[in-house]
Amino acid sequence: MLDEKVEPIFDVIARRNAGEVEFHQAVREVLESLGPVLAKHPELADFKIVERICEPERQIIFRVPWQDDRGEVHINRGFRVEFNSALGPYKGGLRFHPSVNLGIVKFLGFEQIFKNALTGMPIGGGKGGSDFDPKGRSDSEVMRFCQSFMTELYRHLGEYTDVPAGDTGVGMRELGYLFGQYKRITNRYESGTLTGKGIDWGGALVRTEATGYGTVFFVEEMLKARGESLDGRDCIVSGSGNVAIYAIEKVHQLGGRVVACSDSDGVVHDPKGIDVDLLKQVKEVERRRVSDYAQRRGDATFLPGGNLWDLPCDVALPCATQNELNGRDAAALIRGGCTAVAEGANMPCTPDAVRAFREAGVAFGPGKAANAGGVATSALEMQQNASRDRWTFEHTEARLGEIMANIHELCFATAEEYGAPGDYVRGANIAGFLRVASAIKALGLV
Repeated sequence: MLDEKVEPIFDVIARRNAGEVEFHQAVREVLESLGPVLAKHPELADFKIVERICEPERQIIFRVPWQDDRGEVHINRGFRVEFNSALGPYKGGLRFHPSVNLGIVKFLGFEQIFKNALTGMPIGGGKGGSDFDPKGRSDSEVMRFCQSFMTELYRHLGEYTDVPAGDTGVGMRELGYLFGQYKRITNRYESGTLTGKGIDWGGALVRTEATGYGTVFFVEEMLKARGESLDGRDCIVSGSGNVAIYAIEKVHQLGGRVVACSDSDGVVHDPKGIDVDLLKQVKEVERRRVSDYAQRRGDATFLPGGNLWDLPCDVALPCATQNELNGRDAAALIRGGCTAVAEGANMPCTPDAVRAFREAGVAFGPGKAANAGGVATSALEMQQNASRDRWTFEHTEARLGEIMANIHELCFATAEEYGAPGDYVRGANIAGFLRVASAIKALGLV
């Protein structure tokens, strides 16, 4: 329930951003935590800090014309929402997917503000993308689209202004084309303007693995706080893209076993544990489906259109997309013995699912905390670009582990301070908000 201090604020935001359902959901989820904060710090209400955080500093929408291999012209729409720069340059990924619209980008950018604040790194929040679908397109078509997209977006970017990375549909291939066009137009090799780059052209070791690894590091910290660990635990992971693959890899390294993953076609159940090397070959090299993994893996079963969350497990990691896990799924996980859930994607659990987990005493790590490893390592990549340096895999992974442990400690301590021990949702929301609010107040009315 919304506190009486913030309910009128939410009503205004909902009216001013009509029809943007995902954005409303993200804002409400944060505002539900802020009643005790405004009671303790009434001066924040006087400066209208909440209202200022919920209003993007800049929203950019543009046309992206491009030509396919048959010579047919297509028109897509591009977006960049530069949401908040109180802590540093706007930082957040680009998503290429047919579902992308302004409301989706605003929800992602809003989440990014608090996620980035929790890392302790000097980065603000933003997000962008297009309704372009790279699936099934040739490399030449993807290149032409990316070049057209960057031809418009480049003027808004820079290592001290706005630094995009990849997200759904934007991997190493797309980032290469985007950075190449940025370099061509500006005639400058500004490595720090994009993150998630290839190792040979300014990228950082561990960035590819960072979001998945970081999510698992956060789960391990939650379990550690309960005197437990991942060792010997059965886990399920939704998705089979970058985040899911490396979450699976890290679970196995820490002694757990991931027995199922998924894509939009269905679920693969592998009781002996997902073969990460085979999954990488199928998904990253061949760009095929998990059904192809199941065909090559003798003990695995493919369940077309199956519901991953009906499978029993100890730990669940939703790593695919927003609102993929609902209240009915949460109930099934609880019945199946699940004791810990961490969001590897942005807002993959619906509000009723989150409520069910919290009421059942399931350790629940919200995305703005649990999947902050990707953007944290992006900031480490920016550090290396600025100093013309390259760190070892071991050093960077150790830094990532420290950052995720610090995020867990901050969320845990903040939840206790505000009367909600063990509630990582409230801890993450309040801790992130306070860091951004402090900077906004210090910078004056800008």
